[in-house]
Amino acid sequence: MVKLEKLIVGLMSGTSIDGIDAAIVRINEWGLRTKAELIHFISVPFSEEIQQEILQCMNVEESNIARITSMNFKLGKLFANAVKQVCKEADIPLNQIHAIGSHGQTVFHIPQETDNLVQSTLQIGEPSVIAYETGITVISNFRSMDIAAGGEGAPLVPYTDYLIYQNDSKGRALQNIGGIGNVTVLPKGGEVKDLFAFDTGPGNMIIDEVCKKRLGLAYDCDGNWAAKGRVHKELVATWLRNPYFHKQPPKSTGRELFGNTYTEKILKNYPQMSDQDLIATVTYYTAYSIYDAYKKFVFPKVKIDEIILGGGGSHNRTLINMLKGLLPDYKIYTQEDLGYSSDAKEAIAFAILANETIHQQCSNVPQATGSNKQVILGSITLSPTGDKNFIYKGD
Repeated sequence: MVKLEKLIVGLMSGTSIDGIDAAIVRINEWGLRTKAELIHFISVPFSEEIQQEILQCMNVEESNIARITSMNFKLGKLFANAVKQVCKEADIPLNQIHAIGSHGQTVFHIPQETDNLVQSTLQIGEPSVIAYETGITVISNFRSMDIAAGGEGAPLVPYTDYLIYQNDSKGRALQNIGGIGNVTVLPKGGEVKDLFAFDTGPGNMIIDEVCKKRLGLAYDCDGNWAAKGRVHKELVATWLRNPYFHKQPPKSTGRELFGNTYTEKILKNYPQMSDQDLIATVTYYTAYSIYDAYKKFVFPKVKIDEIILGGGGSHNRTLINMLKGLLPDYKIYTQEDLGYSSDAKEAIAFAILANETIHQQCSNVPQATGSNKQVILGSITLSPTGDKNFIYKGD
């Protein structure tokens, strides 16, 4: 029989491209019986050199096959090092870790077929390198099976959101604000089939890029720069004409739409605007895009009692105040308010998804991704010397 309790490391590198999140999670059982406890979490920042190399891989004009191939293995080594570091800090030997769930780094995402490009996605961070360096079985490539089943491969966190946050007395919206914003809607007392989720649009991505280009800063700490500026709402209204905001869910997006090229146009079009005003305006753009998504696609369908924020954007006080101003009738919390971690949320999610794969459980949500059916996610890369503890014998 498969052991009911496992220690699994979840790895996440998101659209913000700021580093690798690694979480050791103690998981009991699986499916609706899942109980997950965070043991230790770290965030390992990328060097500026690595960050630029990843961005070059994502840039259609700068990228090439050799660059992506090299970065795939280079990131594999960095992911393995993150596993070693989180285990060392937690004083847990690598041989006590049952498996690693690695999201990888998305370098390109094509949610819908366009011209000669089919629906597809690519996450890099070679799992064979992670498995070899750690001696631990790796579950990776979570998005591909959902796309094979006709989905967009995103968002995948809604399933784990349901397992952890579903409530019989409250309707909840789980809003993640990473590089991209996404929401999971959990109706009061609902089942997995009742939830829905989608990407709301830009999260920190545009804010961070403006801070980098204008101020030489990685991000707007606590929203201090945005707090000093004046919001140019007429610009936000113009930007909200983007067709993505009017498209019905399920839908997903990424740097392909709201990345460097998009931000460069904003910087080019408004060179005379002060740093404070521009950062305040793009911050409001993120806040209003979330509000607009709720108004169009959430509130007409589900009664929401609580909005729970996670991701790096939940630390931006100006962004949070903007959301509270736009949504005055709703209780807005952060993960910390409920005893969880905003930063660790997605790394924990991929540890849980890995556990579901181990138990051969379907873990995508068709009403979130648009897939034709529920499927088992992830590819399994065994430890290079075998893994007797991993062998599935049925539950």
